[in-house]
Amino acid sequence: MSQAPATVQTAVANGRLTGEARLAELAKIKAARKRTDKIVEAILFSAAAVSVFTTLAIVYILVKESVVFFSTIPFKDFLTDSQWTPLFDDAHFGIFVLLAGTVSSSLVALCIAIPLGTIIAIYLSEFAGHKLRETLKPVLELLSGVPTIIYGFFALLVVTPLIQKIYPELPTFNILSAGIVMGIMIIPYVASLSEDAMRAVPMSLREGSYAMGATRFQTAIRVVVPAALSGIASAYILGISRAVGETMILAVAAGMQPNLTLNPLEPAATITSFIVQVALGDLPHGSIGYQTIFAAGLTLMLITLTFNLLGHWMRRKFRETY
Repeated sequence: MSQAPATVQTAVANGRLTGEARLAELAKIKAARKRTDKIVEAILFSAAAVSVFTTLAIVYILVKESVVFFSTIPFKDFLTDSQWTPLFDDAHFGIFVLLAGTVSSSLVALCIAIPLGTIIAIYLSEFAGHKLRETLKPVLELLSGVPTIIYGFFALLVVTPLIQKIYPELPTFNILSAGIVMGIMIIPYVASLSEDAMRAVPMSLREGSYAMGATRFQTAIRVVVPAALSGIASAYILGISRAVGETMILAVAAGMQPNLTLNPLEPAATITSFIVQVALGDLPHGSIGYQTIFAAGLTLMLITLTFNLLGHWMRRKFRETY
């Protein structure tokens, strides 16, 4: 009896059932397929809903806890105070101190990642052979798989001593070495996405450029890069967001000292490194010092959201359709 449905389906497939029996069996098969499709659709929808729900939950927690923080600390002081000492008896809550460290470290990292990542992407897309490309790209992407804590100790124990040989006054903890290593870590994101965008440019554009006498380098710079600009811009935005949100490299190598400066030769604290410092558990839950991590986290989320919206706008503005 357990093999009857399969036998009937085989008979239907072979055309041995006719008339009403065939139509009825076909209707059953169609209904079973619809049920299967609905189950798969429900699973996929649930998976998508989990990500949306998680995002909304994070936003809700940040906003809820930040409201408690700003009910005690005026928003004006949060934006205008030039000190950030929430853990001291004489507490100050000037978020621009942390923003200065975040901007300084991100600029150093992007000065490394964007030029090198773009050059590597152009080489892999336009100059490297197939076998070389298939070898170099996975090796390059391995950099993104190295734990960031390893990068942090590499910056502290290797990069900083090397820079101190050129600049002996450089302190042990500084933004420069952390930013350089952070830029090295971001290179795979910029290079891989930019290379994918360039590879998506139709070959007919390259052939037209060659037909007009352009060299391979001229074609890459003046044809392929402009045609892939929307994808390259998205890679840059991802690199910026990655730099702004980096934590452990800065926590280990930058010093976590709140310092209102854009000088990368000095130690400084960033938003993410401060969150790490407070999240170690030394402060009681619900205290004003503990609430600062939510206000700082909300600020970081708004910055990242701004960059994502900027990236979406740039994709729409510069996107080419072929």
